[in-house]
Amino acid sequence: MGFFSGLDAEAYDRSYEDRELLRRMLAYFLPHRRKLAWAVVAILFIAAGNSLSPILIARSVDLMSQTGQTGLMYLFAGVLFLLGVLTWGANWIRRRLITRAVGDVMLELRRDAFKASAGHDLSFYDEYASGRVVSRITGDTQDFAKVIVLVTDLITQLFQAIILIIVLIGINGRLTLWLVAMMPFIFVIAIGFRRLARRVTRRGFRAMANVNAAIKEAVTGISVAKNFRQEAKIYDEFTKVNETSYQANVRRGFVLAMVFPTLNALGGVGTALLVWVGGLSAAEGAISAGAWYLFINSLDRFWFPVLNLSAFWTQIQNGLSASERVFALIDAESAVTQIDQQPVGEIQGEIEFCNLHFHYKPDEPVLTDFNLHIRPGENLALVGHTGAGKSSIVKLISRFYEFQGGQLLIDGMDIRTLNLNDFRRQLGIVSQSPFLFSGTVAENIRYANHRITDEEIEAIACQIGGGEWYQTLADGLETEVGERGGRLSMGIRQMVALMRVLVQKPAIFILDEATASIDPFTEGQIQEALDLILADSTSIMIAHRLSTVRASDRIIVLQEGKIIEEGDHDQLLTGGGHYAELYNTYFRHQSLQYIESIRDRVLKPDETGQTASD
Repeated sequence: MGFFSGLDAEAYDRSYEDRELLRRMLAYFLPHRRKLAWAVVAILFIAAGNSLSPILIARSVDLMSQTGQTGLMYLFAGVLFLLGVLTWGANWIRRRLITRAVGDVMLELRRDAFKASAGHDLSFYDEYASGRVVSRITGDTQDFAKVIVLVTDLITQLFQAIILIIVLIGINGRLTLWLVAMMPFIFVIAIGFRRLARRVTRRGFRAMANVNAAIKEAVTGISVAKNFRQEAKIYDEFTKVNETSYQANVRRGFVLAMVFPTLNALGGVGTALLVWVGGLSAAEGAISAGAWYLFINSLDRFWFPVLNLSAFWTQIQNGLSASERVFALIDAESAVTQIDQQPVGEIQGEIEFCNLHFHYKPDEPVLTDFNLHIRPGENLALVGHTGAGKSSIVKLISRFYEFQGGQLLIDGMDIRTLNLNDFRRQLGIVSQSPFLFSGTVAENIRYANHRITDEEIEAIACQIGGGEWYQTLADGLETEVGERGGRLSMGIRQMVALMRVLVQKPAIFILDEATASIDPFTEGQIQEALDLILADSTSIMIAHRLSTVRASDRIIVLQEGKIIEEGDHDQLLTGGGHYAELYNTYFRHQSLQYIESIRDRVLKPDETGQTASD
């Protein structure tokens, strides 16, 4: 395994031609064309001012040598001072306008990148680390902005070089021809660095994205790491990716740092040649001393922007690589594709799988020729061993994944033709590990329905156990939940998640029950909340509690993506099939009969007259 392994492109990455990247960048700047137009005016003034300085000095030298009037020195000094002040003012205006325009563009670019990432389906985040996505939205957009500012500096120098080449031609055409003859060698070498610079820059960005992903994963899972005493392990893993990033970016720095010295050396050779040729011309009287000074002074000012244009062309690859990564995120195609956007009225809750085929990987089918009809208002429980297809079914109903064949109908309509926003507005989901956002309990409940008032939230909360579940919290509904709900117990987190769905009043309710143990009091309150939701919705539940299974209208028993049994609890238990095995494995220990039998066995006297508890 190579040192730079793990720095491969993501599957959704793509290569863009420089012309395409520049066209898309320009599209972001077009709304700010007025600011940019004034910035261009300021750039032209700056370029002209910088170019006029050596001309004024040369003319003053020639005039004073011809007339002998030293008083002209004060006049030219004043003019140069005024020109310097005006140039400084124009530069301040230019930077202010450019900074504002670039800031606005970066704001819009981040907004588009975040919107695209939020719009991607869950399969996208199953495949790609969220930390790398974050790196593109934050770091790459920042690098893009930095290079745009650099480009404006180069444009200023480009105008200055154009003005100076005209001046140089006017001073001495023969010397200028020597200068122009050397320029192709410089540009050829500069272009030679382009491909190498783009490659090492891409690798550096990918390495930094890996660092961000490692940090995010470590911070998110720090409690697990501490529980298993693995702080040293996550530190070692971070050290590895950090070292890889260091090596990749050092290599990138070496490549970029090598450009300017190389070109500067070539520029020095060119200057020495022109000084020699110009000196011979001045000795022969073909050029005046002031003109020769002007040429040499202008030559130095000319080489600087030309070398910058050549050297920073490789650094511009930073911006192009950064924009390429951001645009790749924006352009990534979603696996879930709607073929129409039909508005969705009030959903009745009828769901039908018709000969449906689904897989995560082409060679690993999950559901094959799958058929299931769920009636409106039905309370359906899905049971089966891990990998049976339970979660896949609810993810397909939620339209988080794309199926590859057959149909999935909602109230007789193909789910692929529905407006997803309208559909999901009537879909309530509670996952096995409920996610809560930082904020208060009330804010998390209001997440699905921003119009609901605190009074309405409290009224609904009081329908569950008289509101005792939230009254025990430090600040009631205004209690801070902490990051990911870490300040609350798992039972209260589930209650908040259920309340969040309850205020949404969904037509279809999906529940993946938590497997964590919850005290009987909280479990009773959770069941009350569930009953309120189930009363007005079609529900599909991945069941882990016996109470949920027993309360279901129908139980679907899954094995390897196929329905092998269905019926209610008593029917399936009497049948003695796979459900009976699952019951004895997962549910039997939760039953009252099992608890009583354990109690009787513990308290039953043995032949000596002693109980097991003795």
